Amino acid sequence: MMKCIKLLLVCLLFVFSVGYAQNAQQGSFVSSENLSFLEGMTKDVLEASRIYPGQFISKDFGSNNTGGVLIRPGGRNAYPSFWIRDYAMSLETGMVSKKEQLHMLLLTASTQCDQTRITKGGSLVPLGSVADHIRIDDSKPIYFPGTYSYENQGTPEWGTLPPYCDQFYFIHMAYYYVKHTGDRKILLKEVNGIRLIDRLKAAFHTPPSNENNHIVYATDVMRGVDFGFRDAQVITGDLCFPSILKYRAANEIAELLQLIKSNDSKKYLEIAAAIKKSLPGMFMDGRGMLRASTGKSRQADVWSTALAVYFGILEGEDMKKASYILAKAYKDGTLSYKGNIRHILTTDDYNETTAWEISLSGKNLYQNGAYWGTPTGWVCYAMNQVDPQLAKALATEFIEDLKANDFRKGGDFGAPYECFNTSTYKQNPIYLTTVACPLTAFRKIN
Repeated sequence: MMKCIKLLLVCLLFVFSVGYAQNAQQGSFVSSENLSFLEGMTKDVLEASRIYPGQFISKDFGSNNTGGVLIRPGGRNAYPSFWIRDYAMSLETGMVSKKEQLHMLLLTASTQCDQTRITKGGSLVPLGSVADHIRIDDSKPIYFPGTYSYENQGTPEWGTLPPYCDQFYFIHMAYYYVKHTGDRKILLKEVNGIRLIDRLKAAFHTPPSNENNHIVYATDVMRGVDFGFRDAQVITGDLCFPSILKYRAANEIAELLQLIKSNDSKKYLEIAAAIKKSLPGMFMDGRGMLRASTGKSRQADVWSTALAVYFGILEGEDMKKASYILAKAYKDGTLSYKGNIRHILTTDDYNETTAWEISLSGKNLYQNGAYWGTPTGWVCYAMNQVDPQLAKALATEFIEDLKANDFRKGGDFGAPYECFNTSTYKQNPIYLTTVACPLTAFRKIN
């Protein structure tokens, strides 16, 4: 009799455990199978993006002579340099070693501009500027998009100032390194005679900002690219996306200053608070979308809207409005294609010939209307606040497309792509942030 009771209890326990596991699986945002797939793909893309010391890339770009591993934006032949923002946006995968992080952090610090200068093309490189990308052969900093030439960089179509985002991503690189290694002494290390913490502060204050609310801005005459993932667009006035990045950077630099017992931390917390207070009122339209700017290309911006929710700048009713409009756009088919996200909803294009008001690329190509995987996780995070099932559907659609076009199948397969559209247009295969950013966000939601 006792054996029967014990057997019954074992059976009940088994049934309960299976049911619990199924419920847990159903309750997770991304299934363990899909998450494992995405982690594996990200790891393989990251490896394809590494350039090892001495590794030869091509006769045009030479070998990696920087003395350590570099991580470029993707594999194959795309972007054969070290791009600060792409690397920094991929750090939270946890797949970059301490040694690799330290090398790229110190390389970035060593190429920070220590003397304001004017380029041959007439653009200004202010003191404290961080490179857009760094050459692998001679470690020369290229502060502007559109070229690999140190001598010919900086022409007005790419901005008369360096992109604003890289300064804040430099801070994130240092913050992530210190928080995940415990090496706070690195902040006091001198790089070309200047302590790293002082380089971070100089970088933070380089992009032009309003004195009262610390929102980043650009004018028609003095303009920096607001964010490198739309460097082919002209966006002016008060700028939303780099101000969101500045908010995070202010909190991060405040925490770093606290770690070394500096009294300056309070100032940066106040800056973060001012941005958070001002940003919704300056940029939010009547629907709940954040506009990219207050000047040229002042259009409702999907990426800014989603990132502001993701970073916790939008809260309460503002967060709900923003998240709801993204969920509605997904249902309406104006937001995404195969799980990838447009910069602008198809209903918000500037006119029938261009998505952004002023663009160097044609409509529905590249940053002017193609679909990108980089922000998919941010969008899913926002949608999950108001409609978890729709958010799951978007994430699943994204991962299923990666599976169908997985570059590891060989041949013409190239996913993750940098971007693509509904025709045959595909830009740059094996692109790192396309999987790294969603992976980080999906883990956060799970």
